[in-house]
Amino acid sequence: MRKIITSLFLVVLAFNQVNAQIDAYKGKDDLRYQIGASFQKWGTGIVTSLDYGVGPSFSIGAQAGYVLGVKKFAGIEQPGFGDRFDLKAKFNANLGSVIGLPTNVDVYPGLNLGLKNFGGHLGGKIFFAKGFGLFAEAQFPIARYNADAIGYERLNNQFTLNAGVAFDLTK
Repeated sequence: MRKIITSLFLVVLAFNQVNAQIDAYKGKDDLRYQIGASFQKWGTGIVTSLDYGVGPSFSIGAQAGYVLGVKKFAGIEQPGFGDRFDLKAKFNANLGSVIGLPTNVDVYPGLNLGLKNFGGHLGGKIFFAKGFGLFAEAQFPIARYNADAIGYERLNNQFTLNAGVAFDLTK
């Protein structure tokens, strides 16, 4: 999976020279919607998020995720909705323009506060055409609310890789 994402990222970087006039992050009042797949140690699922620009290099947002496919453990019942679902508030530092990347590329480290943990993330977006692009994001817990989480309690409470498509909803 890492090789596929790395290869895709390299192709996208080569393609960005043609599309440098498209903005991955515009600043204040920027609105981006992402939807994609979520990969973690014990399951895969779907993730969706919405980011809103509050300044030239900062955005806030919300993210929801649901784990669909779950590794089965002998002797443990299937996970319930509460184990599979997560909701997070996100705070991003959009650094693409700060570090001199082409305008259609953005990278963003940030913090998130969710139902399962307080964590961090590092992500990137690249836009190919006005309104359409790809995103990838790695998330990790910094402080779990349940430090003794076991089994399915660890869903959405561990290192997660998210990847999918991004849309520019700015008018």
